[in-house]
Amino acid sequence: MKRGKNDAVDAEAICEAVTRPTMRFVAMKSAEQQAALSLHRTRNLLVKQRTQLVNMIRGLLAEFGIDIPQGLERALRLARQIAAKEATPEVPAMATQVLSLLCGQVLDTHVRLQAIDRSISALQRTDDVARRLSTIPGIGPVGATALAASVADPGQFRSGREFAAWLGLTPSQNSSGGKDRLGRITKMGDRYLRKLLVVGATSLIRRARHKPEAADPRLLALLARKPARVASVAMANKMARVVWAIMTRGETYQARHAPNLAA
Repeated sequence: MKRGKNDAVDAEAICEAVTRPTMRFVAMKSAEQQAALSLHRTRNLLVKQRTQLVNMIRGLLAEFGIDIPQGLERALRLARQIAAKEATPEVPAMATQVLSLLCGQVLDTHVRLQAIDRSISALQRTDDVARRLSTIPGIGPVGATALAASVADPGQFRSGREFAAWLGLTPSQNSSGGKDRLGRITKMGDRYLRKLLVVGATSLIRRARHKPEAADPRLLALLARKPARVASVAMANKMARVVWAIMTRGETYQARHAPNLAA
């Protein structure tokens, strides 16, 4: 776009961009994919609200010297007891009224989240792409349906590395004068998908530490060389490449598959 911004200049820039052979375009999503993504956006919002409400309850009780053990289930158990009047914290009447309101709201939010999770699980069982993606270790119904709904055309990526770069899971480059300098991951692209892959990789690392005999030897070797957070991002990068291969080839995950080094 030339200097200055108005409707005519914007239209001219769009027309010029369309004619360029290397320009990338976003693939159109179907109505079903948009509907699936609406489930994920609502779930993400409700998870944030539930976390805020639990933290609010913890903070309110902490003001009166009452500590809730760590963990979501423990906080929800106390909320159920307070809502059912089975437990009455020793706090003033006004604080009790506020606490009952917060407990009722967090329990209602939790019930709505469970209903959305059931809908996502049902979607995963009926969607062919999501069902195949669920065979990848570290990817469950939430990650599989989110990836299937977000990637309308995996063929627009030439390789798994391009797909990982689209998700922001590849190192940033600051190269000059023939020297290659690689930094942290770029964090470009869809933050939600990147978070799901990193969380899935973190669960694999946690499982590998508890049951190393059942873990992938390559993951154990990676953990021996790198910190856990670095290893989780590296595993998320690998998972993204596997996701692209499965979506492109129409196959399922094979644990002993020999990778194509050219890709």
